[in-house]
Amino acid sequence: MDNAATTKVKEEVLNEMLPYFTEKYGNPSSIYRLGRESRNAVEEARKKIAKGLNADPKEIFFTSGGSEADNWAIKMAAEKLESKGKHIITTEIEHHAVLHTCQYLEKKGYEVTYLPVDEYGMINLEDLKSALRDDTILVTIMFANNEIGTIQPIKEIGEIVKNSNALFHTDAVQAIGAVDIDVRDMNIDMLSASAHKIHGPKGIGFLYAKKGIRPIPLIHGGAQERSKRAGTENVPYIVGYGKAFEIATNNIKAHNEKLIELRNYLMEELEKNIEDIKLNGHRTERLPGNVNYSFLYIEGESLLLSLDLAGVAASSGSACTSGSLDPSHVLLAIGLPHEIAHGSLRLSLSEFNTKEEIDYVVKNLKDIVARLREWSPLYQDKKERA
Repeated sequence: MDNAATTKVKEEVLNEMLPYFTEKYGNPSSIYRLGRESRNAVEEARKKIAKGLNADPKEIFFTSGGSEADNWAIKMAAEKLESKGKHIITTEIEHHAVLHTCQYLEKKGYEVTYLPVDEYGMINLEDLKSALRDDTILVTIMFANNEIGTIQPIKEIGEIVKNSNALFHTDAVQAIGAVDIDVRDMNIDMLSASAHKIHGPKGIGFLYAKKGIRPIPLIHGGAQERSKRAGTENVPYIVGYGKAFEIATNNIKAHNEKLIELRNYLMEELEKNIEDIKLNGHRTERLPGNVNYSFLYIEGESLLLSLDLAGVAASSGSACTSGSLDPSHVLLAIGLPHEIAHGSLRLSLSEFNTKEEIDYVVKNLKDIVARLREWSPLYQDKKERA
């Protein structure tokens, strides 16, 4: 129940990858047949991804994942456009790959505006318009939030940024396969994505950079990725990503219908069976498989450990920070007090989940919450006041 953290590799994806570990293991830079086979496979994957985004294959640059792509996009914009200005706009609820990169640039003399969000995690478009300045060089706003699932109005944001001097980058790691994305129609200049969120392998992602941007080299030393990212290409993983991307974007509507049905069933069962819980994020404008609740009077860490003992994998926030005892920056940004933010639980579904699994989770959660609340002084105070 933690598919926002990662997903299992689909069998058809793995099958497409396997030959490139053993039989078709050539270096794509080699000119003989074995190398050409690998080169063709890399370019075919690039075409599949470009087609799904309405992009040109030459606008797709493979990376090691979404975090690298975020870093590349933001630092590239800062370096290329420094002469035009040093102002960047982002939001308070971005992934740490964006927030920490912006904080790094602040130490280099850049100014960053962090847009607030409402109680559902949505930005106010008027706030964005007001924040834009003549020296704004980049707007980086995530497509969909990894913790609370809220989907931002990316097309409208792209339209606003298009009429300024800034570039528009979006972290779409959670959105690929869940939302139809057309980079041309949405006026997206740069986009980051990762394979392991859509049943592809870990360790591979890409940066889309619109023609004319001409990315600065991320790694020097070779002509790979059009001399922008040196190093021998990870052919099996690129092939796997191409297949996973093709599957994920081929029939988003049908895929979403199943996930939304499961998500709504999970939400209904939780709200029917457990009192004093609060949905985090927008009820409808959210990722189809994302469910995030705060369970009042208890700690999310205790929930996670108890669920783990029952064989259930879940998260109390971003998987990247699950080892931290600090409350989620996303939940604080939507206005939750610390004690309620600490009691959050994210359950994220994939097409492989079933209603039977949801029933099992809800039954266990009901028992776990009841047990933990019996140990909670805050809950006992609430009962005495009732």
